[in-house]
Formats: sequence, C-alpha cells, structure tokens
Amino acid sequence: MPANETLKEKISHLPHKPGIYKFFDDNGIIYVGKAVDIRKRVSSYFNRSAQHNKKTLKLVSQIKDIEFTIVDTEADAFLLENNLIKQYQPKYNILLKDGKTYPYICIVNERFPRVISTRNKINDGSRYFGPYPSITTMNVVLDLIRTLYPLRTCTYNLSPENIAAGKFKVCLEYHIGNCKGPCEALVDETTYNENIMQLRSILSGNLSIAKNYFKEQMSAAAADYQFELAHQYKQKLDMLEDFQAKSTVVSNTLTNIDVFSITSNEQCAFINYLKVMNGSIILTQSLEIQKKLDEEDADILASIVVQLRQEFESTSRELITNIDLKLPLDNISVTTPQIGDKRKLLNLSLKNAMYLRKEREGRQEQNKSLAEQRELRVLETLKKDLRLTELPRQIECFDNSNFQGDNPVASMVCFKNGKPSKKDYRHYNIKTVVGPNDFESMYEVVTRRYKRLLEEDKPLPQLIIVDGGKGQLSFAVKALKDLNIWGKIAIVGIAKRLEEIFYPGDTLPLYIDKKSESLMLIQRLRNEAHRFAITFHRSKRDAGTLQTELTSVKGLGPSTANALLAKFKSVKKIRELSLDELAAEVGKSKASILYNYLHPA
Repeated sequence: MPANETLKEKISHLPHKPGIYKFFDDNGIIYVGKAVDIRKRVSSYFNRSAQHNKKTLKLVSQIKDIEFTIVDTEADAFLLENNLIKQYQPKYNILLKDGKTYPYICIVNERFPRVISTRNKINDGSRYFGPYPSITTMNVVLDLIRTLYPLRTCTYNLSPENIAAGKFKVCLEYHIGNCKGPCEALVDETTYNENIMQLRSILSGNLSIAKNYFKEQMSAAAADYQFELAHQYKQKLDMLEDFQAKSTVVSNTLTNIDVFSITSNEQCAFINYLKVMNGSIILTQSLEIQKKLDEEDADILASIVVQLRQEFESTSRELITNIDLKLPLDNISVTTPQIGDKRKLLNLSLKNAMYLRKEREGRQEQNKSLAEQRELRVLETLKKDLRLTELPRQIECFDNSNFQGDNPVASMVCFKNGKPSKKDYRHYNIKTVVGPNDFESMYEVVTRRYKRLLEEDKPLPQLIIVDGGKGQLSFAVKALKDLNIWGKIAIVGIAKRLEEIFYPGDTLPLYIDKKSESLMLIQRLRNEAHRFAITFHRSKRDAGTLQTELTSVKGLGPSTANALLAKFKSVKKIRELSLDELAAEVGKSKASILYNYLHPA
C-alpha cells in the first residue's frame, strides 16, 4: 500500500478524544501537536491543503507515520505537548532553547549559612532563589544583600565543637567589616539567623520586613545617642528604598503576577515576560521566537508561557497578556486589563516586546542594506571588468550535458542582483540535434529561451554567459542574430581550463584577476549551470535505463514498473525482494513473472 494510503488508513482509525499526536519522517519526530479531537485535528492537515501555507505543506509532504497518545483533559494534552517538545526538539515546533542554565542565589543549608551564586540546584536542603535571566541581574541583588548583611564567605565547618576548640581564626573579611566572625564565636547564631531571615524576605520580593527592622534599629540607636550607628542603619534603609524605587512599577498592592506580551511579523514573534512580586518587578525576560509553520500569536504565547513559568519556577495564579489567551490550566486566571495599574504594567511589558522587535527588524534592514551594497559593488566590478554598457542585474548562464551522445540536455540558470533566482531556472531536452553536438545544442537552447521571452514580452537579461569556448559562443551569437536581438544583450563565453573569458569576434581571451569578485560570480554561475544540467541528465538517464529494463518484462505494464521504481528507486533493490515481498506490492501473478525475470535459473 502506498505511503499516503497507509496514512489515510491510519487517520481513519484515530480516536475522537483529547490528546497529543506525533508526526514522523524517516529520521524521527518532526512535529508534536495537541488536540481536543485527535482525528479531526490530524485530518485537517491532509484535507485542507488549499488553506495551508508553504511551510505546512512541506511538513505534510514529509510525514511518513503518525502516533498518538490519549489523555483525560485538554489541560493534560497541553502539558504533555510541552514536555514532548522539550524532550524531542522537533524541527517544525516552536522551540524555546533552554540548553543554558540560569543562575540562582542559594542560601546554603549549614550552620551560619553562606549566600552564594550557583547554576546547579541540588536537593540538599538549601534554599534557592531565582532563576535570574542574566548574571548581571543576579549580581545586583547579591551585591545589595552582601552590603546590607555581613555574612561569612569561608567554607569552614562551623560546628559548635570546632568553634569551641578554636580551630579557626578570623580572616581579612572580618577586619574590613564584611563578616562578623562566627568562626571565633564573635556573633551568636540567633543574631546571624535573623539576618538570614531578612535577606530571605528580600529575595522573595518582600522588602517590608528588612525596612521595618532598619527603621527600628535606626530609631533605637538615635534614642541612645549612637548617631554613627543610626547613620549606618539609615544608609542601609536608603539602599533598600533605592532598590525598590528602581523596580516598583505602579502600586505596592500588585503582587504575584505574571505579565506576558507578544508582537510578531511574518518570520518571528517577540515576547516579553515580567514577574511581579509586592509591587516590584523581580524578573524580566525578552525573547525572539522563530516561526516554523506560520503559527498564530496565541498558539506561540501559550507554549512559551508554560515553558517560561517552568523555567523561572513561577507559582503565580494571575496572568496578564495583551491578547486573548486561553490556557487549559487549573487555577490560573488570564486577563487583558484595559485600565488601571495592571494596564500600565501590561503597557510596560508590551513596550519591551516592541523595542526588541524594532531593534531586530532594524538590524535585519541594516544587514540587508549591507548585502545589497556588496551585491551592487560586485555587479559594478563585473560591469567594469567585462566592459559592459549597463549594470548586469540579470545574468543567465547556459550549459550542455550528455553521456556518449545519449540523453542530451541543457540547463539555464538565472542570477538576479548577484543571487540565484531559482524560479527562473530552466531545463531543456535537446529536440533538434542528433548525437553529441554541443554547438548545435547551444544554438537550440539559446534560441528557445529568448524566442520564448520575446513572445511573452518578458525582459531580456543584461548578460549571457556560455559555458564553453569559442565554438559554443559563436553558435549562441548566431541564435541571437537569428532572433534579431544581437547587440541588445552582452554575451561572453568562459573556458574551464584557464578561466578564459571570450568575446564574440575577438581571438584573444580576457583574463580576470583570480581573486576578483566578478570572476567568482561568473564561476558561481558556471558551476551552478553545470550542476543543474548534470543533475537533470543523470535523473533522465537513470530513469530511462531503469524503465527500459523493467518495461521489457513481458506481462509487466508501465504503470506497475513506474510504481515499483518510484518506491524502491532501483532495479537492484527490487531484485533483493523476496517473492512474498513482491507479491505484497504487485500481486502473486505479476510477482512470479518479475521474480523469474530478475532471478533466471
């Protein structure tokens, strides 16, 4: 049974239930999708081809097998799809590349805890905060904490027994005021742990506990006439106020909210994520996502929301977005506020997403402009080197191919503005020439090409390149003269051996500097024309050889022969099939005839 028939048969037996489906090509999974009704969703790929874009049509053309998994609810399908995409990284799914590990701030599980940065979470009882989207963001918070609280940085085992035995001595950190000296019992464990509790609240996004503590200590010190100490607490309080002022968005009443915004163009989606705790943004991340199948913004954002919330360990039950987004997840409310503080928060997120889009599109335009400048420079150099009268924005190159006179073919490749224009490439079967005659073949294809352009009133190229020496060039010139367009198009020939450039009527060739960009462009055209001709010639020759051999089998029709060749590609592979395997393909009667032919006694 042909592959497409096998797929149709499989689709007809898919369940009308929620779940996920996986598409496979010969190498593995290429797409994972979710569906409320698996059969309806999968069928839509094959039944609505007229509605699909080129990317989706390409996906469908590569599907060789389908698998599915049934789940209880749409929410289960949503989460399973996300996990499978991260596991298999299918090439047609939107992927959030999460290969890198983000940094955390860790309060180490030990007596007199240290506060460190790490990229590895270990289940050892330590408390981790984050992850942070960048090392810079994390260091700002870490520096604040180390300035506010003098904590140890050494790795000593500060057990009561070791301290009592006097095993350790204070280091430089103690003498410059960065540590209180727990190694020599210069600070008690209760006081040290009070500092740890306060910095835990700061790392959780709640600055009020630490601020109230510093206010109380400042007032107590001032009341006791310890003005220098009161000033130190005042400085620390100012640091907290300054830190909060930089991250407070709208209102201290906003807490535990995830904000997502998205904007997109044809190629990419641009997403911003803000995590808000106690009126402060504690995390921000902007992403550029490459589209794979012309996905809708809602589909892209739904996928990224789940991945980012997992990545940054969000427990928020409130989610704000700028588009209508339906997440089949329990206990999460999704809204698009129109007024108030939450709207201001959403506008801030959208501003970040728009800025990323503008920056990326500006960079693309700049790169495009630089590429166009380079292309123009190469064409200007080519015009100068070949002494052309106009800029060769459209160049066409011809090449012939045959093997001992059999299956003569030719090719024409077209470059526009220095780049291949593959939709304008043409193959030619030689019709009027008998035997291996490259000169007459060149005359034929040049005549056919430009006669067609003249009849269709299409623009002629500014330059024609003929792959060959004086002979091929002269016959190409004859074709142009017979079409009355000689003199309207510049034409040259290139000889392979020494990369000589020949002009019509000039016995001496032109030699262009081997490092010249213009010669490199000519060589690209020549090599592309040669590749295009050889590929066509080989496919035609192979198809002709194989088809002749199989269709010569008495009792085996052309349709059966073509079907076998299309599936197995060669007679050699067909010869390797057993009689039963052949019977499964063409039936017992034809299989017996073919098997006896391929395996003579």
